[in-house]
Amino acid sequence: MLDNSLADPFFATLKRELLGNCPWLSRAAAQTAIFEWVEGWYNMSRLHSSLGYRSPAEYETALAA
Repeated sequence: MLDNSLADPFFATLKRELLGNCPWLSRAAAQTAIFEWVEGWYNMSRLHSSLGYRSPAEYETALAA
């Protein structure tokens, strides 16, 4: 059995802050809003100890090189 202890709070926050009970005009509008919310929520410049104290952006750039 898999443990969703990291994913559950993320999706709960997404539902509470963005989705709620409001209807969306289209699927595309909902997808765009979710994408923008995730991009604003996830800090690409915060340093992570698990990445050698590099930001996710720096880490991904180093992997691509």
